[in-house]
Amino acid sequence: MHELSIGTWIIHISSVLEWIAAIFIVNKISTYSDFKNYYWLGLAMIPNLIGAMCAITWHIYDNPLELYGLVTLQGIFTMMGNSTLAIACLYIYKNSKIYE
Repeated sequence: MHELSIGTWIIHISSVLEWIAAIFIVNKISTYSDFKNYYWLGLAMIPNLIGAMCAITWHIYDNPLELYGLVTLQGIFTMMGNSTLAIACLYIYKNSKIYE
């Protein structure tokens, strides 16, 4: 774990913890009747979380070439996550009362 500085580790770990908290908050908000569509936003956030965990796992083991596939997986999950977030936002927008 010596490849990254303490400050960088703090940012990495806190970002993942914030993302997890955001997923729980969005899912809690989706339990209210006016915000049922937000369930899909919380679900769409999960691929980005998986991508972040791939990156952190690679860094935990000091970035070995044997685990370089995690970098590819991180990129794939980030692309999937950004796409699902865009789709979820469009879904919320199209199903909102403002759009009608």
